[in-house]
Amino acid sequence: MLQLIDASIFQRENLILSNVNLEINKGDFNYIIGKTGSGKSSLMKTLYGDLPLQKGQGTIVDFDLATLKEKDIPYLRRKIGIVFQDFKLLNDRTVYDNLLFVLKATGWKGKNMMDDKINDVLEKVDMKTKGFKMPYQLSGGEQQRIAIARALLNNPEMILADEPTGNLDPKTSVEIMNVLEEINKTGITILMATHDYALILKFPHKTIKCEGNKVFEVV
Repeated sequence: MLQLIDASIFQRENLILSNVNLEINKGDFNYIIGKTGSGKSSLMKTLYGDLPLQKGQGTIVDFDLATLKEKDIPYLRRKIGIVFQDFKLLNDRTVYDNLLFVLKATGWKGKNMMDDKINDVLEKVDMKTKGFKMPYQLSGGEQQRIAIARALLNNPEMILADEPTGNLDPKTSVEIMNVLEEINKTGITILMATHDYALILKFPHKTIKCEGNKVFEVV
């Protein structure tokens, strides 16, 4: 699913992480931990094509990150779902229309097919009755469920979740983790950046740490 070999992660000309060697297999659930500014988000952004991989080798869902062209990024993002800390929902339209917007933007056609897909992903995150709501009418946990549903629209092979529980209270964080665990059980690979050590203890998985410009597995 993901392999980095001697990769260096840069923000412009600033070296953030060096000699990164990382391998994630299909169906894995991995955490990335580290203090603010340790490089977690920069690593995530490199994986979904927001930052170029300037040095080393890297592949994710069969895309070569070192040679990734601007025109390839939309196709990469159809194979990986991205979940952000701040939801990134469009507040001027309903939940249904948020999801419809993504489907249309990624080339879906046919109202019935799109309706079926939207209902399918809302059911997976237990939000099937909320399609008519505006995002600001939902709680933070509900908004994050919608954001996860959005990430599932194009049947991704992998989900990158960047601090998905960062804005949520502990009880809601556990609910969101349960949703991600269920998704992982269907075979979708998950890589999740988090600060929440309580969640890692409650839902143990392989953990990768960013510290001192390095990335290493926590044993």
